[in-house]
Amino acid sequence: MAKKFEKGKMVPVPSHSIIPERDLDKSPILECSHLGIDFGGLRAVDDFNLTIGRTEIAGLIGPNGAGKTTVFNLLTKVYQPTRGTILLDGFDTSGKTTAQINRMGIARTFQNIRLFSNLSVEDNVKVGLHNQEKYSALTGVLRLPKYWRQEKAAHERALELLSIFDMQGLASHKAGSLPYGAQRRLEIVRALATNPSLLLLDEPAAGMNPSETAELMENIVKIRDTFQIAVLLIEHDMNLVMGICEGICVLNFGRVIAKGTSEEIQANPAVIEAYLGKKRGS
Repeated sequence: MAKKFEKGKMVPVPSHSIIPERDLDKSPILECSHLGIDFGGLRAVDDFNLTIGRTEIAGLIGPNGAGKTTVFNLLTKVYQPTRGTILLDGFDTSGKTTAQINRMGIARTFQNIRLFSNLSVEDNVKVGLHNQEKYSALTGVLRLPKYWRQEKAAHERALELLSIFDMQGLASHKAGSLPYGAQRRLEIVRALATNPSLLLLDEPAAGMNPSETAELMENIVKIRDTFQIAVLLIEHDMNLVMGICEGICVLNFGRVIAKGTSEEIQANPAVIEAYLGKKRGS
């Protein structure tokens, strides 16, 4: 029997969105207003509006080709929006680069695993820690004491983060030698190493079996609770989405067709039609 996760009560906020009640005394971590992007004459995403509470686990769902990954690419500035605004922790992200967005607090994983396969598990996590290094290039080249102190701190931090998924014993293994599910987990750990306030997970359960997915659900909740951050995930596994997501946004053909709690989304006729098509004769 699938484990039931306790979700926060969702309440309305002035922006006509809902966030968890526990986040009401804090400003939202993410506010997207009338966001859109065109590729030539194609409106890939249009009038996208979304607010995410500071410790919310949110879901972005929709049929294949609905524009979900495009939204992630807009949030991380892989694409610059054609129109609309993105506020991250109240700051406008207009004109920022992908690296600047990461330093501002957004980290992501990808549909297709993007690890450094020939590096060790620990070194993959250390790549995520790079934006917290405080020594100069000269200090690194000359291997001065400050370099070794920070290398020791990075080693300890990497093992601490790996312990979230009980992977610290794999620290010296090559990343490419890990089973598929472990590589997925490592990618999440590497994203967490950048110290995000919003973690974007693009199909984190892809390729996982039911027991791995159940464990992943527990770990996403654990990550939220441990780090007190928000999580936005794209996922086709509806058991995962409905099991842990507090607010859910549904895209179809680049436009939002529904927003609400899991119960509201499951009962929404527009969502049912988008996934299953119109009933014959209707």
